[in-house]
Amino acid sequence: MTYAWSYGDIIEGVETIVQPDQPVLIHGERQVNWDAFTRRTNNLARNLLASGVAQGDKIAFYMRNCSEYSESIFAGFKAGLVHVNVNYRYIDHELVYLIDNSDASVVVYGADFQHQVDEIRGQLPKVKQWLVVDDSNPDSAYEDMAERGDGSSPYVTHSPDDLLFLYTGGTTGIPKGVMWSHDDLFRVVGAGGNRWLDIPPCADLDEYLERIGNNPKPVNLPLPPLMHGTGLLAAIGAIVAGGTCVTLPTKQFEPELALENISRHKVTIATIVGDSFARPMLEALDAKPGEHDISSLDIIASSGAMWTKEVKKGLLKHNENMLLIDGFSSSEAIGLGASLMTKDETIEVASFKLGENCKVFTEDGAEVLPGSGQSGMIAVKGFLPIGYYKDQEKTDDTFKVINGVRYSIPGDWVQVEDDGTLTLLGRDSNCINTAGEKVFPEEVEEALKHHDKVDDALVIGIKDDQWGQSITAIVQPATGYEIDELGLREFSRQHLAPYKVPKRILVKDDLGRAPNGKADYASITAFAEAELGIQEQN
Repeated sequence: MTYAWSYGDIIEGVETIVQPDQPVLIHGERQVNWDAFTRRTNNLARNLLASGVAQGDKIAFYMRNCSEYSESIFAGFKAGLVHVNVNYRYIDHELVYLIDNSDASVVVYGADFQHQVDEIRGQLPKVKQWLVVDDSNPDSAYEDMAERGDGSSPYVTHSPDDLLFLYTGGTTGIPKGVMWSHDDLFRVVGAGGNRWLDIPPCADLDEYLERIGNNPKPVNLPLPPLMHGTGLLAAIGAIVAGGTCVTLPTKQFEPELALENISRHKVTIATIVGDSFARPMLEALDAKPGEHDISSLDIIASSGAMWTKEVKKGLLKHNENMLLIDGFSSSEAIGLGASLMTKDETIEVASFKLGENCKVFTEDGAEVLPGSGQSGMIAVKGFLPIGYYKDQEKTDDTFKVINGVRYSIPGDWVQVEDDGTLTLLGRDSNCINTAGEKVFPEEVEEALKHHDKVDDALVIGIKDDQWGQSITAIVQPATGYEIDELGLREFSRQHLAPYKVPKRILVKDDLGRAPNGKADYASITAFAEAELGIQEQN
């Protein structure tokens, strides 16, 4: 019989084998050891349930990265509550929609969002508890629940069917809640193993506890916000491995501070989102050679955005023993592919090894064969989400049954090369149709970022009478440089077919990426239209 996993059982098992005086959470100068973590999360779970919150209720997290974020996630696991992430960049109507749509009974929020909470809480009668996290107030509602009690277990019976919601979207549409069961989620992230490193999953909790008890404990630094899947799963992964989760106490990403924390806390795994994190870290390392010791890093793992080869090679010059893992995943589909780069093996940008449970299909459901030159959408089977919460139409559109097998098909277009590796083309929703040709923005963006005067680039399609859509690039110049539009267009021809070369290249000092590195294509489109005078013509 196959063992059934739940994060509530896992964390309670892990707490029995870790050293009580070892740190589990580090945030700035604050350190929470395992004994305090166990006591506080137990108290939180017991007090939430005693307040009228029931198992299966939803708990929403509206905070920046902090120790309380991780604490309350695991308190929710122990109490049998359903995790709901809230994007703190949302404005009032988006917040109301998400919290209402998720049916949240509890909202744990940071004190810096008190004004927003005051504005929206009257519109959310289903919320039973508003718990404010306020480091400056030891008597805050959150601290009261965390410290009140004897720290004993809440004695909740957990289930592999316990749920975790990952809300995604908002900048390009209405937020959607991806429903993962604990069992499927823990299995898809490896169940204590890692298929890319040839480490098999564990058969049950006893084997899992034995394995982590015999292995060095990870020290993970998630640099993106925990409100997004990449940061969230990195934090959860470090804690359920009996290790340490380090977070930065700043609102914006500060590469120097990240490097200081890696050195100070001997971080073994840093989690990033592509070049928006990696490039500033590399620039800081190059600017002050030898000042930051990153020799403790075994792995830098990225997911969610392109990570260019040149930046990877630059980082390896500062620690040649690192493994650089570029994961190809989404909230709806984890494990689509990965590329692994070391000092001895260089991987091209957007080239991934196909996941063992993945296939590529055309829009009409035909399988794309390696080396065919045909493009298609990548699909993954196996451990999948249940679907989108309260959205059957979107569920049916994304989770399809092909030849009797259920797949998640989030909309990423790829080509499959002769050797079975994937070349990522882009997301269908961002695809540009120019003169009848499909062009994926990511490919053009990477071509532009090869230029040493370009720090970042975004590419969009602007409505055009002649072309249908005109490929338009917006680039962020490297510090101290000016961009020559004609010269950069000619440079891009070295990497792109002629029809993919941008018709126009605009310059913007800051492309306004979200803290998780994701682009806001809607605002970039508005900027480009204004620069090109399109709004005035309308």
